[in-house]
Amino acid sequence: MKKAALINSHISGVIAEMGHTERLTIVDAGFPVGDQVKRIDLALKKDVPRFMETLEAVLTELQVEEVTIANETKESNPVFYEEILSCLKKHNPKIHIREVIHENLKLEAAKSKAIVRTGEYTPFANVILKSGVVF
Repeated sequence: MKKAALINSHISGVIAEMGHTERLTIVDAGFPVGDQVKRIDLALKKDVPRFMETLEAVLTELQVEEVTIANETKESNPVFYEEILSCLKKHNPKIHIREVIHENLKLEAAKSKAIVRTGEYTPFANVILKSGVVF
């Protein structure tokens, strides 16, 4: 049995296949995933699992050099936005934060290796994680 914090085989598999600069997106329950990208649907019910706990688990395995987040996240919920940044910087203090409008984030997410859908009901709880290197 896997001993690490992240035990979801689908997410772990995608991370294992990722190379430098490839992207993994984590989204809220309402995000339009579409059919053009691999969907890993974790949503069970409202707020299960939460976005933050999913992000935290993913960051235990994925080296991230850049995150893309919607401007609307900061505008609609600055406390939640700061929680996201704090979590990201805990894992990589030098992480680059890139802000775009939500419509552009949706377009960019379609180019991800996979999109992980959470049960989060907080608006604009979406990030694109750009893979870094560990050397």
